[in-house]
Amino acid sequence: MTGCGEATRVTRVDTGVVTDFSGRWNDTDSRLVAEAMVREALDNPWLPKYRAAKGRPPVVVVGTILNRSNDHINVQTFIADLERELTNSQKVTFVANRTEREELRDERRAQAEQAREDTQKAPGKELGADFMLKGSISTLVDESEGVRAMFYQVDLEMIDLENNVKSWFGQKKIKKVVERKRTVF
Repeated sequence: MTGCGEATRVTRVDTGVVTDFSGRWNDTDSRLVAEAMVREALDNPWLPKYRAAKGRPPVVVVGTILNRSNDHINVQTFIADLERELTNSQKVTFVANRTEREELRDERRAQAEQAREDTQKAPGKELGADFMLKGSISTLVDESEGVRAMFYQVDLEMIDLENNVKSWFGQKKIKKVVERKRTVF
């Protein structure tokens, strides 16, 4: 016997399909912003300048991306999108972040105690990052009579870890208008 109410229907869709129901930050925003900003960062003069001076691609790590918005935004998915784009570009050498490095160091310590000597990975061979990518996601919301404008601004900075020089600053903005139709009974 079933009760009164709504039936739930689930439809699987391709992950590339835009599903923007609420107007809030979503997977499409995360992916598109990461792709655009990494492309812009890697097409800017700081990269060829560094390569010319050092004779190698820079080593980059993603630092903190702050959620300064009114929304609950899972910044980890955005960071993963940034990391994927940086790694796959093959224009920089990308290293693990602080949390990942700690886990890897724990594994090397465990190997030193438990693994065969010929398979152990020695400590002290990590690459230090030359640059850290940091940033924030902010929002502004304007709403009146069933219409809401959602404005997202993502700011990213590429900071030289040796001298704290901000070598690149990027900004991406998204504006969405959400109209809610009222039903009168």
